[in-house]
Amino acid sequence: MPYYCGIDWSERGHDFAVIDANGVLIAQGRITETPDGVKELQRILAGLSTSHRHSRRHVPIAIESSRLLLVPALLKAGQPVIVINPTVVANYRGIVSPAKRRKSDKGDALLLANIIRTDGHLHRPLPNPSEQARALVELSRAQRHAVREQQYYLRRLRSQLRVYYPVALQAWEDLPKKILRPEARALLRLAPTPAEAARLSRRQIADALVSAGRIRLVDDTAGRLFHLFRQRQLRQPPAVEEAMGVAMLSTLMFLDRADHLVHSLEAEATTAFMAHPQSKIYLSFPGVGSVMGTRLLAELGDDPARFSSSRGLKAYAGVAPLTWASGGSRSVSHRRVANRLLKSTCHHWAFSSLTRSPGCRALYDRRREAGDRWAGALRHVAARLLSSLHYCLAHDVLYQEEIAFPPTPPAGE
Repeated sequence: MPYYCGIDWSERGHDFAVIDANGVLIAQGRITETPDGVKELQRILAGLSTSHRHSRRHVPIAIESSRLLLVPALLKAGQPVIVINPTVVANYRGIVSPAKRRKSDKGDALLLANIIRTDGHLHRPLPNPSEQARALVELSRAQRHAVREQQYYLRRLRSQLRVYYPVALQAWEDLPKKILRPEARALLRLAPTPAEAARLSRRQIADALVSAGRIRLVDDTAGRLFHLFRQRQLRQPPAVEEAMGVAMLSTLMFLDRADHLVHSLEAEATTAFMAHPQSKIYLSFPGVGSVMGTRLLAELGDDPARFSSSRGLKAYAGVAPLTWASGGSRSVSHRRVANRLLKSTCHHWAFSSLTRSPGCRALYDRRREAGDRWAGALRHVAARLLSSLHYCLAHDVLYQEEIAFPPTPPAGE
């Protein structure tokens, strides 16, 4: 007789419940997130039956989070783990008790076990990627978080400069990265207010540019900034301007820290990505560099049994169409429930491939001519790229443009 286990986690302890195929409660209790707690759970699962056909590895475990220390310990022990979204659990809770949605740790553990007992075929076990792929997940997502922090403080800095120091924004408006450039931030630290900027000499400006790493056209740039900072402009009252300069420097300090984290985490993630055996396959695709490849590999993992077909991979990435049909009505839309990190990565991947792959560009143009909006056309490009990636990973071959996009014979042939 099969058995099913559900675990409801909390900081102080994890409640578990074990049921049989008829939904009868066999065991219930609480374990701690320690080696002894894992051994206790394994002992309970192993003692469910005296039959030689029974093994604790045959008992699936349902849990709501994959980031607990308990999960890798169970996977290492060969235990099948199924992660169920808390929203799905809440919906099941309403089905079990529609009149009153009661919640308790013991009740949720029992509910999780019943979910995989009745609908286990609808929930897949947690994939088991390699240790390298798991490390890439942490590095990639940390780098993403650092980029978001960098953009937040950059927008905050622009907002602050706009109300009292607009000339600092004008000075770099036509250059790449604009106010994020190292020499721009060096000058802001040297002269945090318009009054201090107007007192700078050409030599002081040139020295700041050189110290920030500028090596070309230093004197020309210093001369341009020297005249720009001395132009007449609207100013805040002196005391207010000084206070705004202090506030701006605090934001600039956070921006410098976030920018440093972005580059250091990118270097760490790139090193880990290049050491992975599948990195060459990812880098062979158009529009994929070290950062893009790291994010794709981190979200897809390297478990060969995770996606049996490219269709499942595209659905997971949110680029496969979703059909809604009811009665005589039928509509096709894009998927909103997907791995959002992977979906945004595939969007940028498809966009960057347009200038590096003639096939991707031709597919995008055809979809636009057929009436698709730019996002819909990019989803078609991403779907084709993911299909090619699935094939290349399954057969351990590099991407080839002529195979992914075979030439179309002329009309009439």
